[in-house]
Amino acid sequence: MPHFDDALHQSVRSEDGTNTAYSVEYGEHYHSTKDGALTESLQKHVVPAFSCFEAAPSLRILDICFGLGFNTLATLYYMREQGIDKRIEIVSPELDEALVRSLAAFEYPEIFRPFLPIIEAISETGGYEDERVKVTVLFGDARETLPTLTEPFDIVYQDAFSPEHNPILWTSEYFAQLARLTHEKSVITTYSMALRTRLALYENGFNVYLNKGEGFRNATVACKSGLPRFEKVDMAHKIACNPDVKSLRDADLV
Repeated sequence: MPHFDDALHQSVRSEDGTNTAYSVEYGEHYHSTKDGALTESLQKHVVPAFSCFEAAPSLRILDICFGLGFNTLATLYYMREQGIDKRIEIVSPELDEALVRSLAAFEYPEIFRPFLPIIEAISETGGYEDERVKVTVLFGDARETLPTLTEPFDIVYQDAFSPEHNPILWTSEYFAQLARLTHEKSVITTYSMALRTRLALYENGFNVYLNKGEGFRNATVACKSGLPRFEKVDMAHKIACNPDVKSLRDADLV
């Protein structure tokens, strides 16, 4: 079995008692150590997204990026705990293939134990499929992978390293790809509250909403149509009050 800790990835305990990891390459943890790895996946991605699709018999989810697999595992855990009977397909670009290959050795929370065979399969083959669940990890640069995808997704977990550390996955041009891969009722979830991120979403036709609740810091939800259960952010007002703030652009990163 491969070791998880190496020169590039160091396991770290987060404040909710679950482990995340620190990426030496990006200089950042995979999850907020304050909110906690499990809490962040559930409260900033899975719970708000699934609340918008209670009646849907099936869901296609784009998980940017696979990382430690928490969003996938939290999705499966939440569905089991809530008795949600849906067919789900998760597609997840991931640049770091070596990380995914090492996940069978990562120390996950006990509640994920029923799903560890799925992680083991993904770490060995890059995917998993049964009668209700299909997971495909697409190894490589997400900016090169996304243009090859054609079918729309219902949910996008926008969970790349932060704009400060991985700006190429937060530019307006990047969100244009997400706009192409989503329909009017698709939901994008992200931990980022940055105005530049929200501007990039807004420029690509998304309404921006606040995701807030007990036990975690505020986050963002976006959708091309309305989401009445969330508080809408007045982007016109934000722009008027912050005229010098611009969205990230690919040209800025050259």
